[in-house]
Amino acid sequence: MPGEFGGRKLRKTRKKFRWKKVTYVRKMLKLWKEGPLAGAPQARGIVISKRTIERRKPSSGLAKAVRVQLIKNNVQVTAFVPGYNAINHINEHDEVLIESIGGAQGGAKGDTPGLKFQVIAVNGVSLKEILAGKKQKPAR
Repeated sequence: MPGEFGGRKLRKTRKKFRWKKVTYVRKMLKLWKEGPLAGAPQARGIVISKRTIERRKPSSGLAKAVRVQLIKNNVQVTAFVPGYNAINHINEHDEVLIESIGGAQGGAKGDTPGLKFQVIAVNGVSLKEILAGKKQKPAR
């Protein structure tokens, strides 16, 4: 144990052993900013194309999805479109707001392989309100 003038040594060893803590490492290396959304909860993007994705084993059918190019970093991601006939309300070149679906460790959820994001708004209007018939999607 350092004596009267051992403050520098104490601080040095404390600095060294802080790197053993996962929270400290994530904070210092900014690891939460990995991924297309770069740490943000939501992101806006432009629809490039509409597509269907085959579901995994227990289910069968086609999941409706859109390919979106994010505005902030030009990264292209595939986003799930939730709701019955919701894909019909989305056209190419529409501006959509996407969020993470919330699967384990930031991955896909359920039986839709590779779909980590979902559409929540189209041209600034909530997708739920459009499907309920309360609001109309504005033309851009």
